[in-house]
Amino acid sequence: MKRMSNNSILVVGGGFAGITAALEAAEIGYEVYIVETNPYLGGRVAQLNQYFPKLCPPSCGLEIQFQRIKNNPNVKVITMASVESVSGTKGNYDVKITQRPRYVNEKCTACGECEKATASTVESEFDFGTGKRGMAYKTHPFMFPMRYVVDAENASEGELSAIKAACPYDAVDLDDTSKAIDLNVGAIVVATGWKPYDVSNLTNLGGGTLKNVVTNMQFERLAAPNGPTGGQIARPSDGMEPKKIAFVQCAGSRDQNHLNYCSYICCMASLKHVRYVRKRSDANVTVFYIDLRTPGRYDKFKVATEADDKLSLVKGKVAAIVEDAAGNPIVTVENALTGIKSEEKFDMVVLATGMEPSTAGLTAPVGSMDADGFVMDGEGIIAAGCAKQPLDVMKTAQSGTAAAMKAIQTVVGR
Repeated sequence: MKRMSNNSILVVGGGFAGITAALEAAEIGYEVYIVETNPYLGGRVAQLNQYFPKLCPPSCGLEIQFQRIKNNPNVKVITMASVESVSGTKGNYDVKITQRPRYVNEKCTACGECEKATASTVESEFDFGTGKRGMAYKTHPFMFPMRYVVDAENASEGELSAIKAACPYDAVDLDDTSKAIDLNVGAIVVATGWKPYDVSNLTNLGGGTLKNVVTNMQFERLAAPNGPTGGQIARPSDGMEPKKIAFVQCAGSRDQNHLNYCSYICCMASLKHVRYVRKRSDANVTVFYIDLRTPGRYDKFKVATEADDKLSLVKGKVAAIVEDAAGNPIVTVENALTGIKSEEKFDMVVLATGMEPSTAGLTAPVGSMDADGFVMDGEGIIAAGCAKQPLDVMKTAQSGTAAAMKAIQTVVGR
């Protein structure tokens, strides 16, 4: 017997694009499943201190979206999950999903007693290794779903027992196991987002080896009030406030040895970071760039930022970064306008690492990809957000809406 096509929609990825796509489709009346590999929704936006151009905190936009999800029974959220296989065709896909155990059930009130019972720590993935987390943790204050996670893989038996005993609501379930979920959907939106380019590949820039050379996303967490330093920008090596900071643009982008393309957001992100620094201190800031790309309305942001007399903009590609005995980064750069090659010492350097498409949450291939790894639209499979191309938050939301419309067109009337 031939199976009937399904008018449900699967959204792979619960970042800003995925959330937008899911809500736009659900509020028209379609059943939507969001599959997210992290314990929370919000993607990279949730990890920001602020997003440009208005410098809003991420909670500003995300909490509205979370409320819409809570109020819409058409949206089903599956966190800590991966798509294992996809079979079928447009209008009738069979999708197999594996959900990892959270070890915390829906009785959790996020009271934090379990976290107090943890003794050991590991590097925080949410903070890109700039801070630590315990064996029972929530990633950030506006986490959704607002429910703790127990890291049973890294915790000792004694610590697991202490975590369970500390919970006053019987929310810790150490017998939790992986779950297999089968879905039948008519369209799939791939919104798996992006990941920072692997900084360890940038050996000439000291990526991953020099303590006071950090990535733009690590810097974002250092500036965030919910980050490891409480929003105080500090050198990783000694916790001191840097008085002289350099930002290195196109760290891995527009480079045939790394990422061939422009990552679109890096220039604006670094100009935003300049404002973070100047809001907190009198530090001198230098931005080394190839081109400063601030398209459209963002040019106003650039003009306002570059008016700061503590900011120097130097057109030139950084060739190397080393450190002195005190851990101060020394930057070698050739000024493209004067032709002068120089070395300059800084307290801290921030690498504007590029935006690479992520396949997080996808064990099985879903849709075809171009030479750079970005997902291309196919029959019944629609790419959205930074899975499709490098985008900022505003254009990511627009992309999510467009993907929802295409998904609806695929399943309408089925």
